This record gives sequence, C-alpha cells and structure tokens, in this order.
Amino acid sequence: MSLEAFHHSEPLTLGVELELQLVSTHDYDLAPYAEDMLRLMHKTPLPGSVVPEMTNSMIEISTDVCHSCSEVLSQLTPIRDALVKSADKLNIAVVGGGTHPFQQWHERRIYDKPRFHELSALYGYLTKQFTIFGQHVHIGCPDADAALLMLHRMSRYIPHCIALSASSPYVQGQDTQFDSARLNSVFAFPLSGRAPCVLHWTDFEAYFDKMTHTGVVKSMKDFYWDIRPKPEYGTIEIRVFDTPLTIERAAALAGYVQSLGAWFLNEQPFTPQEDDYLVYTYNRFQACRFGLDAVYVDPPTGTHMQLRDHILQTMDKIAPYAEQLGASGAVELLRKDVEAGQNDARWLRDRQREEQMLAEVSRQASIKFRG
Repeated sequence: MSLEAFHHSEPLTLGVELELQLVSTHDYDLAPYAEDMLRLMHKTPLPGSVVPEMTNSMIEISTDVCHSCSEVLSQLTPIRDALVKSADKLNIAVVGGGTHPFQQWHERRIYDKPRFHELSALYGYLTKQFTIFGQHVHIGCPDADAALLMLHRMSRYIPHCIALSASSPYVQGQDTQFDSARLNSVFAFPLSGRAPCVLHWTDFEAYFDKMTHTGVVKSMKDFYWDIRPKPEYGTIEIRVFDTPLTIERAAALAGYVQSLGAWFLNEQPFTPQEDDYLVYTYNRFQACRFGLDAVYVDPPTGTHMQLRDHILQTMDKIAPYAEQLGASGAVELLRKDVEAGQNDARWLRDRQREEQMLAEVSRQASIKFRG
C-alpha cells in the first residue's frame, strides 16, 4: 500500500481529540458505558464527533477544524455539556486525566469493533493496559515538506507538552512518582517513539514503502509515534498530551501549540537535524517523571536547565504570535501555572493528600470536568 497523498489544509488550523473516562458514581471506578453514551450522544446535534475507544469504559470526542483555541473551546463546550447531561441519565460521570487512578486493567473489555479486536489479537494484554486517556492536537501545515519540518521542530518541545498536560500520577492504585505515567504504556508498543528524521516528503514516502514492504505496517495508523504526519488531513498530530482535567486547559494547550507553529512558519528559527534526537528520550523521560521540575537538555547546545525556565523562555518567543492568533489568554493561563509549579498531576496529588481515598479524588475530578 502506498502512502496517501498529503492533502491541502489551511496552515495553523486546529483539530482537537480528547479521550475521556466513564466512571460509576457508586465507586468511581471505570464503568462499561461507552455504547450507552454513544446512543444518547447521537441524539444531540453537535460539532465534531463522539466515537468509541479501545475499551468499553472510554470515549473519544473531537472538534471540527478550528481556526483558534477560542473556537476549540466553543466546540468542546457543548460536547462537554451534552456528555455530562447523558452521563447524568446513566448515573455515571465523565472524568479527564491521563489514567484512571485505581482501575485494574484485567477487568477491562475490548470495545466491539473490528480494528480494536485486531489490535487485541496482535498486542495481547497491552491493549487492555491501553485504557489510558490522551489529548491529540492536529495542526494544519502548508504542504507535505512543511509538515515534516513542523514535526521535527515541534519535537524539541515535546517535553513542554508533556509537563504542561501531565495528569496521570496514579496507576493501579499507586502513586507512580511520575507526573505522566500514561506515556510509559504507549512506549510498550513496538512502533512508538519518534518519527525518522527526514525532511522531504519523497524521502518519507520511501521510508513508508520500505516499512510496508516488511509487512509490519499497513497504514499510518500503525505508527504510535509521539508526533506523526496525517496526510489525509494535511496536518501533523501531536499525541503526547495527557487528557487535561478540564476542556479549558485542553483548549489552552491547543493555543500554545498553534502559537509555536506560527513561530516556526514565520521565523524558520532552526533546521531540525538527527542530532536533536540524541537527548530526545532523556528529555521525554524527565518531563514524564518530574513534570515542570524536570531537567531539560537543549538539543543544539547540550545546556542543562530547568524545564519550567525553558517553557517560560519559549512563551516569551511565541507571545507575538499568540497575540495574532487570539491565544494570549491561553498562553497566559499556562504561564501562571508554570510560574506556580502547578499542573493537573499536582492537583490530583493535592486532592489525594487531603482526601486519602482515590475514589474521592476521581469524584472531585468529575466535578471539575463539569465546568
């Protein structure tokens, strides 16, 4: 199978997907209500889409193509409100966050869809452990070569995206000591990690052809990379975000990415190179483990610094573009949290310290999601 042609999209347009938890209001454990939620949600006209995910306690919502983070929020708000209304009818709740804090993976059931069953047959128990919840952000690119440049430039900022969105400190009832434990589950898949550092679409097509020739890959969906091109949409898709606890933070993260993209397109600030990836996995681990308190190694210079300082420096660089895109408020919201050392992982740990019971943490997170 050949790689699909890279379709046209308007540069810097946005599309946001959010994977969400469905929990029982009895014990706040995951509840197998995806099919019932879909049935109720399909009765309400909404922007975007609502679809099932890997296991039957998950659901994914997405926006249509948006031009700004405020438009993202204006689309996510009615979807969120309809989700909450449907959940109330089913006596369940909807919760953000990258992991459910105490669910047991072996109790999960694969959603009845051919592709999910195929993945389950291939990956075994990893598919049930894939009951994790992420935010994906698509950003429109002018053309195929520009998309690869955008992808590899964005790779330097993957630690920023991880630390700003981290909301998965708890797994199987334990504090993992990671701010984002979700990405450890993604790393178990053989085609995860980073895309090959090629900057021309013809070279990427050749790589794709070689991979399909091996029989390991049939489509771009088989790559679980942190960022991957989506030729059918004319976008790149950033996949490292944990699902935030609120749709407001999800929209703010989209505004941050869009402002970064505008900086890349307008100033062409650097040319990506393979050596950028010498520290990629280390920086990624640091951001997952320590969040905003991570160490960041600057790829071109090898300089070590606090990740939070590098995030703030980056926010200064992209501020003019955030203003042009109407994303200044979004970036400012994130800046205040960085300065305060706050993210959703910290919020969840604070609730656990106060309440002791993780079920109560989930209950309070469900209230936070309602807005």
